[in-house]
Amino acid sequence: MALPLDGVKVLDFTAVMAGPYCTLMLADMGADVTKIEAFPEGDGSRRFEPKVNGESYCFAVLNRNKKSIALDMKQPQGREIFMRLAAQADIIVENYRPGVAKKLGIDYDAVRKINPAIIYASISGFGQTGPYNDKGGFDIIAQGMSGIMRMTGEPGGRPAKVGIAMNDIAAGTTALYAILGSYIKKLKTGEGIYLETSLLEAGLAWTFWEFGAYFGSGEIPMANGTRHRRSTPYQAYKTKDGYVTVGANNDKLWTNFCTRVLEQPQLLEDPRFRTLPARLQNIDALQDEIEKVFLAQPTAHWVPKLDAAAVPGGSVYTYDQALADPHILARNMVTEIDHPRIGRMKNMGSPVKASGEFTKVRMPAPWLGQHSDAVLKSLGYDDALIAALHAQGVIYDQHRKKATT
Repeated sequence: MALPLDGVKVLDFTAVMAGPYCTLMLADMGADVTKIEAFPEGDGSRRFEPKVNGESYCFAVLNRNKKSIALDMKQPQGREIFMRLAAQADIIVENYRPGVAKKLGIDYDAVRKINPAIIYASISGFGQTGPYNDKGGFDIIAQGMSGIMRMTGEPGGRPAKVGIAMNDIAAGTTALYAILGSYIKKLKTGEGIYLETSLLEAGLAWTFWEFGAYFGSGEIPMANGTRHRRSTPYQAYKTKDGYVTVGANNDKLWTNFCTRVLEQPQLLEDPRFRTLPARLQNIDALQDEIEKVFLAQPTAHWVPKLDAAAVPGGSVYTYDQALADPHILARNMVTEIDHPRIGRMKNMGSPVKASGEFTKVRMPAPWLGQHSDAVLKSLGYDDALIAALHAQGVIYDQHRKKATT
């Protein structure tokens, strides 16, 4: 059965997280993704620990289903190879600082002269225009400048970064849906397009409730712990041995929570908690009343009780606990794959389940330049010319001698 993007050719000129996440999703859906890397370092995430047999485990889980060609783009022959690949590509994704692609002569304007139907997407810290377009950008910079760090963490505490690279993933996701939308249009019209987004804008665009509250009433969202700004009880509460999350945020759930979980029906008549506005106004007192009860038993006692009362709730896991949860395992979010250097390794499963084959892990992440020779052969280069390009330092394969003996 064909995957959704079978036959779609993607050039991946990206590194670290935002761009590689975007191209990973395209690859998982069947696209033929060729990753262009500088050498001898390659993608910056290749240096991340932990390493097994010299290969970064973090790089490996984010770059499955991709081929790697290591190319010196500063040499004319390197640029020629890139442009020959670009002429055959459907999609190009790059996430370097604005101006880098143009300086190398591989920007959208250069590529569309030989491939007018190309979909070319750029991801950067702050975008290709505007007063900050030349500013270097990482996830933490974007989290700070989008206001997200000021609304994360405990009230009165220092600004806190979201625990994952949220703006990186947001930018990769934003580029992904823009590319897929453009590809659908291309199928209808044959037209190519240039797309660009940034870590700053992609993260900011996820703050809809906060945006509405600010322009609706001037509210500036600040750190609120695990609490919801519009509803309660909707947060994590301390138990005897940890924390449990509760979402009892409408009248029916609130009633079930008080009567069947807490077994404190008098809370329903308490004037401090009778209505949602009252509960929000007295949210500290509400937390105290709930935790008086919750502290008497461990989390494992409360989660089944919440489930039996049809009140949404769950354990607050450490990451190892999350990955070992039977539901996560039953949903195949932890899988295994054989890597040529690492060996048997764990792999992140797909969060999308479908009635037919939608995503597939077809091959492990490549070592640096693993497919340099194969990609050049697909372009018509013979063995002698490939050997000469290796000797001239135009292309590279980290394990070429070992791989060919």
